[in-house]
Amino acid sequence: MSGFGVLFILLFISSIPAIAVFTWFRLARYPFSLPRFSFSLLAGAVAVFPALLLQSIFTARSEILYAAGKWGITADIFVRIAFTEEFSRLIMLIILFSAIRWFNSTRQRDSDLSVNISADTMASASGLIAGLGFAILESAAYGASNPDNTLLRTFTAALLHGACGFRAGSAVALFTERPIQAIFRFLSAVVIHGIYNFMLIIGGFFPPIAAILIAISALATAVLAIHNGMKGEDAYNEPHA
Repeated sequence: MSGFGVLFILLFISSIPAIAVFTWFRLARYPFSLPRFSFSLLAGAVAVFPALLLQSIFTARSEILYAAGKWGITADIFVRIAFTEEFSRLIMLIILFSAIRWFNSTRQRDSDLSVNISADTMASASGLIAGLGFAILESAAYGASNPDNTLLRTFTAALLHGACGFRAGSAVALFTERPIQAIFRFLSAVVIHGIYNFMLIIGGFFPPIAAILIAISALATAVLAIHNGMKGEDAYNEPHA
């Protein structure tokens, strides 16, 4: 099979979680438009590139991270990898939400939202999708270099990125009114991401299982929150983002 064919298959496999979420949103009839879904996915995919840039900067200055001695590997996992990826996703979501607000203001209406759905819910849902968009490119690239682990990487890393993207999106929505809560929401994404990566490198049988359970648990929380929010069951309602 040609290199293009392999790349196409890897991209398709990596897209399965995003396709599943799109199907879920459509079947549940959530007021989440196709353009918003598409641009959220694109924002997440684009976030891969600033993350790689930041990681390359940290790699070039690796002595800063490893100056802590035995804590260097922990700093590498939580700072160079988890923080840079979550921060890049956060920046792209800020740009996306700013563009959505501008577009809605020019139309003088917001056809994407229901009055019962909070900004936090919409932003969290966009963040979840952005996380899956990030996972599409990352998993495809990882699969190309490690084909034996493609399926495991696709379906576990996608869960992780979706769950962390949910928290990053929520952090953006909450920042204006609840900055402390927003900061903790973003940091929770970094911590979950870092613990997942840390468990994977430990080796053995149980740590990878723990990493998968962490990803599943974090995603389940995100899915439940989005479902309740889309049904108008948020703990509070905010102005739309």
